[in-house]
Amino acid sequence: MEKLIDRGAGLVCIHYAVEVPKGEPEKLFLKWLGGCFEPDWSVNPHWTAHFNHLPQHEITRGVKPFEALDEWYFHMRFQPQMKGVTPILSDVPPASTMARRDGPHSGNPFVRRAVAAHEPQHVAWAYDRPDGGRSFGFTGGHFHWNWGREPYRRLVANAILWTAKAEVPEQGTGAPPLEIAVLEENQDEKQANGFDAAAIRSEFSLGGK
Repeated sequence: MEKLIDRGAGLVCIHYAVEVPKGEPEKLFLKWLGGCFEPDWSVNPHWTAHFNHLPQHEITRGVKPFEALDEWYFHMRFQPQMKGVTPILSDVPPASTMARRDGPHSGNPFVRRAVAAHEPQHVAWAYDRPDGGRSFGFTGGHFHWNWGREPYRRLVANAILWTAKAEVPEQGTGAPPLEIAVLEENQDEKQANGFDAAAIRSEFSLGGK
C-alpha cells in the first residue's frame, strides 16, 4: 500500500476499513487517509444522521441533502488542525449515542464531552495529501440497504472518481436506481420475517419490481 500511495494512488476507505490499531498503523493512516477510527477515542453507535447542509465540493455534486440510519462512526482522529482534510458529511449526534458503557468502541470521557457540547462530528471526509494524491474516508456502510439511497450512493461514487482524479460531472455520477433484486444479490443476511420489498423500494426510490 505504501508503494502505491507514494506513487500518488487514490485511496477510499469505507466503514470498518477506516479503523486501525494505535501506533504505527494509525500514523500511516493519518498520513494516507487524513483520519481514522481510534479505539478508546472514536465510537461506533447506530444513529440516524441528518445531512442537511453539504459543502461545495466535487464529491457533493448532484447530491441532495439526505438522512440515513447507519452505524456512523464518529469522534474520529484527524490530521492536526485538519490540515488537508475537508469534512463532507457532518452532523451532531444525539445523546442516545452515548447510552452504552465506556469501551474501546462504545464510549469514553472525551467523546461524551463532545456530544454533550453538541459538537458536529465528521463521518465522511476528503483528504488532499501533501504528495498530491487524494483520499476519502466514509464511516457509513454498515446497513446494506442504504446503498439503495440515491444521494448516499452518488456521494460515494463521486468520491471514488475524485480520488482517482477523474472528472466528476457537474450533476454528479449517474447513480442509476438499484433494483431490489440487485441489492439482494449482495445481501449476506437472510430476509427477516415480514420483509417488505415494496416499502424499501418506496423509501429509497428504487423503482422497478
